[in-house]
Amino acid sequence: MSDIFEQEYAESEDFTKIEDDYQKSDKVDSEDFVYPENLFLAKLEYSSEGVYVTSDSVSGKLENGDKVIIQTRYGKDLAFVLGRIGSGIGVKKSDIVKIERLANDDDIRRYRELAAKEAEAFAVFKEKVEMHALDMKLIAVHFLLEEQKALFFFSSENRVDFRELVKDLVSVFKMRIELRQIGVRDESRIVGGLGVCGRPCCCHSISDRLPPVSIKMAKEQNLSLNSMKISGQCGRLLCCLSYEYNWYSEARKNLPGEGLHIYYDSTNFRITDVNPLTQIVKMLGEDGRLLEIPAKRFQKEGGKWKLPN
Repeated sequence: MSDIFEQEYAESEDFTKIEDDYQKSDKVDSEDFVYPENLFLAKLEYSSEGVYVTSDSVSGKLENGDKVIIQTRYGKDLAFVLGRIGSGIGVKKSDIVKIERLANDDDIRRYRELAAKEAEAFAVFKEKVEMHALDMKLIAVHFLLEEQKALFFFSSENRVDFRELVKDLVSVFKMRIELRQIGVRDESRIVGGLGVCGRPCCCHSISDRLPPVSIKMAKEQNLSLNSMKISGQCGRLLCCLSYEYNWYSEARKNLPGEGLHIYYDSTNFRITDVNPLTQIVKMLGEDGRLLEIPAKRFQKEGGKWKLPN
């Protein structure tokens, strides 16, 4: 009985607020991809962003955990090498960054000094935000290694006019200031945490290049359509919903659909549940019988599903 009430409640929910915006995802033609041999995956520690890197000069020397200097979208900075990409995957040429050099002892020492300075900057930023009465939540602070520039990542439900705030920050830190407003998924990626499964959040520990997630993926996998159960700590649909979606989608093409009416054993039946994993189809008859039939017994003839006696 609880399952029935849960379904009725779910159908009244507005899932558009927890779905990803597919219009923001770029559609790339397969011809735009390249397959370099010496390709490595690196990570920007402060934002948990993955970066594809390569270099003909140092690629043979790179090992997991090495620190390299690269040109990021924010400026020159230090990145941590996660490892070589073994299987040939397609990557957009514009996503590949050349490694300028291996980080030396001076770079690492300065990186640690700046990390200590970031903690102080965090407190200064919050003080200035309160002074200007701005609706901003600071997520992370980072000082670039090879440039006089500070990055402040923040979240807010509304657009924020932070021009006066930037002026104050420049007067304090005497360097270029860049404020970047990020979304809830980006916030979760940077902060990290544990998901409902008890493991670290996928966007933080596995990859920041996960595909958009829609409520259709949950429906395809017969999951409970309760936003509390299928949402992560960021308030959006769980990233893992996309992991098995393609398998379920392909498997259902070879199975009869739910709601289909089939005449069997002198009675009209309606298919109430299809389980692609167990390959079991449940049918409810007009006479009240509930049958569980192996999916392999169903046959498709002339575009219609039938169940031979």
